[in-house]
Amino acid sequence: MTEPAGTTEPVTYSGYLRLDQLLAAQQPRSAEHDEMLFIVIHQIYELWFKQLLHELAKLQTELGGGSTTHAMRTLRRTLAILKIVVAQLDVLETMTPTQFTRFRDWLGTSSGFESAQFRELEAVLGRRDRVMLSAHALTGAERERITAAMSRPSLFDSFVRYLAGQGYDVPAEIVNRDVTTPLEASGAMQQTLKKVYDDDTDATAVCELLVDLDEGMQEWRYHHVKMVERTIGGRRGTGGSPGSAYLRSTLAAPTFPDLWAMRSLG
Repeated sequence: MTEPAGTTEPVTYSGYLRLDQLLAAQQPRSAEHDEMLFIVIHQIYELWFKQLLHELAKLQTELGGGSTTHAMRTLRRTLAILKIVVAQLDVLETMTPTQFTRFRDWLGTSSGFESAQFRELEAVLGRRDRVMLSAHALTGAERERITAAMSRPSLFDSFVRYLAGQGYDVPAEIVNRDVTTPLEASGAMQQTLKKVYDDDTDATAVCELLVDLDEGMQEWRYHHVKMVERTIGGRRGTGGSPGSAYLRSTLAAPTFPDLWAMRSLG
């Protein structure tokens, strides 16, 4: 690696990536071989969640500026990341229930349900549910980030404003809705989306990429459910979390309901 002009310290691969800190962050609590895999997989998830939040913030800015080409590029990158996130579950599924049980008690009350970044990601995508703030392990700063995300326009809010900027007659009650409330399906919005699809332009391609994103989130939820069922069956999760029962209850909830419902229009 070459260093920029004016720097006094050489930039090394290890130093730039902070590998000393990164590779020291895996601290198994048991002597079980498989706990290392469990830690690494979940740390990687958090890194990808961080990147997804980074990309979605950029996507909302691009939609707000009417930049269709750049928005599609960012959406494609987001989808590529999401595919990796889903595929990582295949690695975790190489662990048998017995292997997990051998170190499960060492996890204490910690649970994936406490992932502040995933809750923030759900909020960016449109979830508006105060229960996301209820995990006792969340720090004050984490609650603030989730609350802020639930107070800002969601990705779909940015998308409908993008459509309005492209000249589509988006219902005023959708454009000006209270963004702190849950997004509800709208027949009027579905008619607008039908017009977008009938026009078959780049705006239609943005719609389809958002459907891909929605489908990717549903794939993540389904694969996550099956991974949990393979590992602990119907038992409660670590820390008393609901386990697969809760995860299964989320499967039928699309992120962008209008983009699915409009397909039933004649």
